[in-house]
Amino acid sequence: MDALVLCFCLALGLIHTTEEKVLRRGRVPPHIVFVMVDDQGYNDIGYHGSEIHTPVLDQLAGEGVKLENYYVQPICSPTRSQLMTGRYQIHTGLQHSIIRARQPLCLPPDIPTLPERLRQAGYSTHMVGKWHLGFCRPECLPTSRGFQSFLGSLTGSGDHFSFQSCDGTEACGFDLHDGNRPAWELSGNYSTRVKEILRGHDQRMPLFLYVALQAVHTPLQAPGHLLRRYQTLGNRPRRHYAAMVSGVDESVGEIVSELRERGYYNKSVLIYSSDNGGQPLSGGCNWPLRGGKGSYWEGGVRAVGFVHSPLLKRKGVVSQALIHISDWYPTLLSLAGYRDSDSSHLDGQDVWGAISSGLPCPRTEILFNIDPVSRRHGEVDPRLLNVNGFGIWDTGVRAAIRAGDWKLLTGNVGDGDWFPPQTMPGGPQQWQGMEKRRDQRGKSVWLFNVTADPYERADLAEARPEVVKVLLARLAEYNRTAVPPRNPPDDPMPNCRII
Repeated sequence: MDALVLCFCLALGLIHTTEEKVLRRGRVPPHIVFVMVDDQGYNDIGYHGSEIHTPVLDQLAGEGVKLENYYVQPICSPTRSQLMTGRYQIHTGLQHSIIRARQPLCLPPDIPTLPERLRQAGYSTHMVGKWHLGFCRPECLPTSRGFQSFLGSLTGSGDHFSFQSCDGTEACGFDLHDGNRPAWELSGNYSTRVKEILRGHDQRMPLFLYVALQAVHTPLQAPGHLLRRYQTLGNRPRRHYAAMVSGVDESVGEIVSELRERGYYNKSVLIYSSDNGGQPLSGGCNWPLRGGKGSYWEGGVRAVGFVHSPLLKRKGVVSQALIHISDWYPTLLSLAGYRDSDSSHLDGQDVWGAISSGLPCPRTEILFNIDPVSRRHGEVDPRLLNVNGFGIWDTGVRAAIRAGDWKLLTGNVGDGDWFPPQTMPGGPQQWQGMEKRRDQRGKSVWLFNVTADPYERADLAEARPEVVKVLLARLAEYNRTAVPPRNPPDDPMPNCRII
């Protein structure tokens, strides 16, 4: 259609913009604010009994729905990719590790993202914070994947004040970007940009605001006024980490205050989620759960999460519905009134009824991952398939699945220690009293009833071989649907966008 015909059709009302369609259908869908915090552990929020003070988060969760059977992935990029696509890693090719700054790799451009679909539903879409889904080509950037504006970092971590980011000693640069350019001139914090978005948005249109905070990821840095709150904590990493969590609490409080002041609040849904478990060696605590960031034990994948909204049909409750990070994609699209034509390709489920109304949850199973790259080429032990895997599955491959009450893990699934509070590094005495794992030596398959045993202390693999066989078969079934992993070698050129 040439420009003259297009203008004629618009003048006659034959073509409507997405905004016009939203206004004409009368009911404006809710504003959606998704806050993702980086590396917050299960025991790092007040309502889980932490010594860290989080009064804002505690109140929001207490007035909303606490998600106490909520799972994410054990590291950054995998969690974010599943939020953005509603698909397991095995279906995007991102099965292995994070997307590193020097890798020519990003979220596959042929897979639609949550903000792209929300824009089709009439939403304004804005992102503030950490992307960590690749930037090696212009089409990989947030503003090419559905966000109308972006302020934040493209990589996985960096200095919280200078915005310097490094991937090894030889690949460093400035990583604060506004759209597709380095934001040399900007000062202030992410909350400033969030307020600007809320103040400038036309509230007749629904808003999707994705706030992906880099805190509480290392480096452990916090302003003095927050550190002084925890001066009695003798352990330095824990003290700095706690101050950073308090900073997150304050930031979320500022966002909610702005929502109230600007008239968004009564028509909004706020989701709060950690991206993975805490890192015990860097101040985080997942106690009493086992393991931490980077592992498929509960401490690595069971996350802090809640929903706060005046639109909830029930409030002030704890939900035990089985929910996974991939579920937000179909859930939020359903809230937006978008009927996803790609639903047959999704791994996520619409769980709003379970959250808001307490209805039965459609999800009964979670595939945490199958990582074939975890097994080095040529490292094949027939016993891992024929004996430990009953001829069904090579248990040398790193994989994890939950089905109902049962959770199965195979391969090298990460450090399985339990880290009680205050067992952080800072001298040999800090490690006294730490519980050490006893069941990982020489093993390649574990089975737990995580409903009865959420701390994963009683391995039932030998006692319940019939359950092991069923779950191994499920892994094999999932693996038949997997796409080849994308794990290219380093290339210095992707760093060209970090100046």
